[in-house]
Amino acid sequence: MSIAPASAPTGDEVHVAVGILSNARGEVLLTRRPDHVHQGGLWEFPGGKVEAAETIQAALQRELHEELGITVLSARPLIRIRHAYPDKRVLLDVWRVDRYQGEPRGLEAQPLCWTAPEALNRLSFPAADAPIINALRLPSLYLITGGPADHPAVFLYRLERALERGIRLLQLRAGQLPEAALLDLYRQAQALARRHGAILLLNGSLEQALAVQADGLHLSASRLLALHSRPLPADRRVAASCHTEAELRHACRLGLDFVVVSPVKRTSSHPETPPLGWEGLRALTETANLPVYALGGMTPADLERAWRHGAQGIAAIRSLWHWFSMIVE
Repeated sequence: MSIAPASAPTGDEVHVAVGILSNARGEVLLTRRPDHVHQGGLWEFPGGKVEAAETIQAALQRELHEELGITVLSARPLIRIRHAYPDKRVLLDVWRVDRYQGEPRGLEAQPLCWTAPEALNRLSFPAADAPIINALRLPSLYLITGGPADHPAVFLYRLERALERGIRLLQLRAGQLPEAALLDLYRQAQALARRHGAILLLNGSLEQALAVQADGLHLSASRLLALHSRPLPADRRVAASCHTEAELRHACRLGLDFVVVSPVKRTSSHPETPPLGWEGLRALTETANLPVYALGGMTPADLERAWRHGAQGIAAIRSLWHWFSMIVE
């Protein structure tokens, strides 16, 4: 399993390989830290310290075998998190374990439990684990809708097709509409999304999001930089579009749920904008303690490459909206 190089731990930073295991019900495996150790008594995701000259993959394999008695067959990156405790700095290299052999057991006498991602906030975790929980609740695809033009009924039909095909995170982007029409369209789209258990963010102002009690708000870069605090409570998603490290760091300071970074590739809609490229994407994800979606020329075929460069997944308008919402005669 090869992966593009990521930044190495620095100084006294403790590098930790973390594994996310899921069962057939979609629950994730947790272990409880012994009371006498750092962050003792709290629940965490299994894993352990990467030894000197050891690859992340080797450390993940070794730690999960020693702790749980399993053999990792395949895994892929989920998120990398840097966190400073008063007494320790950690770099968590978090991998989603897709396949493994054996039945997880607490070989070090540690309690285990399987928990649904949406129920993780009922348990106590180390502070560094908060972005992991956030990433586990987000899908790999973020669909940005095309404009409704003059046919809202066709737009809603396309939206329902996308939901039926499994899209669970969407952004309504229709800034060309008059405000009353935009809010009316959001209400209708939100009703469809909720029937499918999906989250629909409104690309607009905070006032518009509050007016329709939106599931969440997607901020433009300019709206992001104008804020001094998170605009919505934790039970509603807040995301932003970012193009620079400064914008991304501001999103992290505000405690947003995720960001979209663009453009990764050159796009037909903005051919004059220089693309970040895959390594540019990785450089930005390395500065973020929150999930990052890659945008700009993305198609589902780019998903695995996006993962390998630190992204949660891909965001797209053309490829996802036109493919997942294709009208079949």
